[in-house]
Amino acid sequence: MLSSGLTLAQGINRQQIVVVGDSLSAEYGLAAGTGWVALLQDKLKAQKLPHQVRNASISGDTTAGGRSRLPALLRDVKPGIVIIELGGNDALRGLPLKSTRENLLAMTEAAQATGAKVLIVGMQVPPNYGPSYGREFAGLFAEVAQARKAALVPFLLAGVADRADAMEWFQPDRIHPLAKAHPVMLETVWQGLKPLLK
Repeated sequence: MLSSGLTLAQGINRQQIVVVGDSLSAEYGLAAGTGWVALLQDKLKAQKLPHQVRNASISGDTTAGGRSRLPALLRDVKPGIVIIELGGNDALRGLPLKSTRENLLAMTEAAQATGAKVLIVGMQVPPNYGPSYGREFAGLFAEVAQARKAALVPFLLAGVADRADAMEWFQPDRIHPLAKAHPVMLETVWQGLKPLLK
């Protein structure tokens, strides 16, 4: 018997949210339950929303890794909403921007083909990557979102990485935010996710 959130025609569960991300979503260096994805589940519960969050994030994952993992998640979880938070490791490894763009596009198309809504969560790179690369990298998330009419959060670390005291909000590696940053990250994601919950 289908739950009330399951859509017969498309075979998806509108109440299921899957987050496909990297270490920024996988609670790297944090106590369990303090990352933004766990906080998202708490927020949904507090607002008496029926959605359940499945965190399918893996530290170190790239868009290619997410692309290869997504079909099984779509098949097994049948999510109504897919949040894609990948791309940062592509930049850290110097992978071609073209492949990052293609992978994000393929993931978005695959999710939308099942009837799921997609939220793309963007990332930016430090200035030492060069202004041209930085602009192109930051822009590719918006390009994919616009091309597929997907929802977009331009920069996951808005309000964290761009603070005057930003280094006080990061772990010693200067890449992964401290637990105190994750409520800020959640609110950033929430602005893009909220319209999709209706």
